[in-house]
Amino acid sequence: MLPAEIEVITLFVDKIDDARSFYRKVFAADVVYQDPVCSVLNFSGAMINLLEATQAPQLVEPSAVAASGSGARILLTIKVDDVDKVCAKLLGLGVALLNGPIDRPWGRRTAAFCDPSGHVWEVAQELL
Repeated sequence: MLPAEIEVITLFVDKIDDARSFYRKVFAADVVYQDPVCSVLNFSGAMINLLEATQAPQLVEPSAVAASGSGARILLTIKVDDVDKVCAKLLGLGVALLNGPIDRPWGRRTAAFCDPSGHVWEVAQELL
């Protein structure tokens, strides 16, 4: 069996400069590596690699790279203490919410938003 430990999640992005700007604005992540087509960010032990989609085919061949805007294919969740407070900060940064904040039947309060390439992020807090 493989270890259940994620090292890197690679997100294929449409425009690397737009992605860099968004991730710098929204997340306080340190840059681990950067070049003209990618930025690797430290997310508390795991890394998020923002890779320009034009570079993606060589990584996933013979599978195809899905077109941007074809629908959500991933939901990345970040646990927070106060979803409403985080949403207020996101809105203050000009980030539009897709939904929420909303109390979910599985005991979490959540809200979701997209990066410029359509990757969906969710903030979630445990309800007591």
